[in-house]
Amino acid sequence: MKNLDIEIINRCKSFQSKYDKVLKYILKYDRIAVFRHIRPDYDALGCQMAMVNWLKDNFKNKEIIYTGDDHVVLTPKCFPYMMQVNDDWFDKPFLAIVLDTSNSNRISDERYKNADVIVKIDHHPEVDKYGKVQIVDETMSAAGELLANMLIKFEDYVITKETATYLYKAIAGDSNRFLYAEVNAHTFAVSELLVQKGIDIVQIYKDMYSEDLTSLEFTKWVLSHYHITPHGVAYYVLEKDDLKRLNLQPERGKDCLYLFDHFDSIHIWMSVSWDEPKGVYRVSLRSDGVSVERVAANYAGGGHTQASGAKLKSLDNLPKLISELDNLLK
Repeated sequence: MKNLDIEIINRCKSFQSKYDKVLKYILKYDRIAVFRHIRPDYDALGCQMAMVNWLKDNFKNKEIIYTGDDHVVLTPKCFPYMMQVNDDWFDKPFLAIVLDTSNSNRISDERYKNADVIVKIDHHPEVDKYGKVQIVDETMSAAGELLANMLIKFEDYVITKETATYLYKAIAGDSNRFLYAEVNAHTFAVSELLVQKGIDIVQIYKDMYSEDLTSLEFTKWVLSHYHITPHGVAYYVLEKDDLKRLNLQPERGKDCLYLFDHFDSIHIWMSVSWDEPKGVYRVSLRSDGVSVERVAANYAGGGHTQASGAKLKSLDNLPKLISELDNLLK
């Protein structure tokens, strides 16, 4: 590791023994399944597919699968559709690698429970210790950043351009293109190494952020329906009829949050979207540095300082949530 940035070297040292265990299990098992959390985002899908590609590139005789729910936009726009795997595949011994998932009830496929060994790699505050090997660092901006650090440490194995592209998408997506507080010198050191693998950043951002006219109509709607509290909480609420009129899935309710991230008088911004199948309102919270994760935790949610999620059973609870967020800014 003599030619690596000191930030990468120091992080590798802190996880050295755990990295060695992960590699030991990868070498031991001929069948490996890669999982991540339900309702995936850039980080979940990015590090899942990076892990899959790295395994396939370096262990061509092993059987590698990946499962979970597809995203309504990101697959196949940025990531491939998930594999459809029969139950009997999980009856034989296999290694499970679970990425970007703090608690086991959010893992995208319950069949991970059949694994002989479970490896957990995550950057969220630890909620559930479900892995035999646990690599958790909540100072990382993304699980993709943590995974990249580990793969860089495995110097005898290759990181291809495709793998590096998935890792970059994970990091850029979860850090809001390097704007969040968790971004630090290590984030940029890892990203620099990924760029050196030949990734096309212009094409990556085009893949991630190109939109159709549905998005334009949604933007127009948000600009006509947002609210701002006296202390700087901006929010909009998408009811069932709104989603139908705009031809949106609930997962896309947060897509217009970026509209509020550059105004001096707005410090917290939030989307609230009705989720018919779940019977709840999905809440997505963002901030310019104010910690919103504790408030999110009061509403069946959590996440990071500047980016968290929550749930509301009824809009009757929305005024209380807004008040709590407003109080953070007083």
